[in-house]
Amino acid sequence: MPEPEIPSRPCLSQAFVLGAGLGTRLKQLTRALPKPLIPVAGKPLITRAFDHLLNSGINRIIVNTHHQADAYQRVFPANAYGHATLAFRHEPDLLETGGGIKNVEDLLGDAPFLVYNGDVLTNLPLDPAIARHFETGNEVTLVLRSHGGPLQVAFDPGSGRVLDIGFRLGRAPGTHLFTGIYLLAPSFLRRLKREKRSVIPTFLEMIGQRAALGAIELDGGDWWDLGTREQYLAVHQTLREADPQACWIDPSAQIDPTARLTGATYVGPGAQIGAHAQLHDCILWEGTHIAPESELNRCIVTASQSVSGRHQDADF
Repeated sequence: MPEPEIPSRPCLSQAFVLGAGLGTRLKQLTRALPKPLIPVAGKPLITRAFDHLLNSGINRIIVNTHHQADAYQRVFPANAYGHATLAFRHEPDLLETGGGIKNVEDLLGDAPFLVYNGDVLTNLPLDPAIARHFETGNEVTLVLRSHGGPLQVAFDPGSGRVLDIGFRLGRAPGTHLFTGIYLLAPSFLRRLKREKRSVIPTFLEMIGQRAALGAIELDGGDWWDLGTREQYLAVHQTLREADPQACWIDPSAQIDPTARLTGATYVGPGAQIGAHAQLHDCILWEGTHIAPESELNRCIVTASQSVSGRHQDADF
């Protein structure tokens, strides 16, 4: 007898990663870098999104840019990451999510795509969401979680439909967290205009029209929104606890033997830490300098900054 056919995986090969946000809540950290490029344990945040996408079969990624856009070219000079090609589209004026998606319509073509918020760090399973999107024929499929943040999306698991968002339609209170990840059919692009507008009003219009706006609940894996310094520090704490044997000191860093590093302290490339310095739960970016006898607790030192003295919960 012939071998039974194995169903082929739905074809989804491209993604749009939102990289244009200002990251105003992170203030000092995004002074010289767009938020998606801030390092998380030494690795630019957006590359963790890229890894996630590549593992689910994505091989073409489009990124919109705004603040410090030239930084993307420095990090990705070949417009490539792993086996994926990268395309960047600059927004001189921020267009928000809806306008940003419409602004790359010519790059997306007539094919489905996944949208990924460049602010989030997650390893939730994407394959079930991709399968659900194609199985249902949804025009939009939101990826939701039942916990972990503000529950703004009213979702009916029975029908698989989204009933309301932020109770703006007055139909149902929120039951789920919106992860910032969603899948779109190319037909969705016709609902958008190239203007400054969030994608949420368009979703609400679809609910009113009873259009195919669905969702899937994915509670597996981890999900973080790195919107504040507290969340940024907490992610490092979690990553450290998950892999306590991982090396969190870059080989090129110079650390005096008398310095003491404890907790989830990460030391980036070229950093220098002087004699008898004490650091606990600190994050040092590339090229930082910590003076001898300094005491830092839960501090973040951005690239090439020098710090001395005693500091608690401070950013430099």
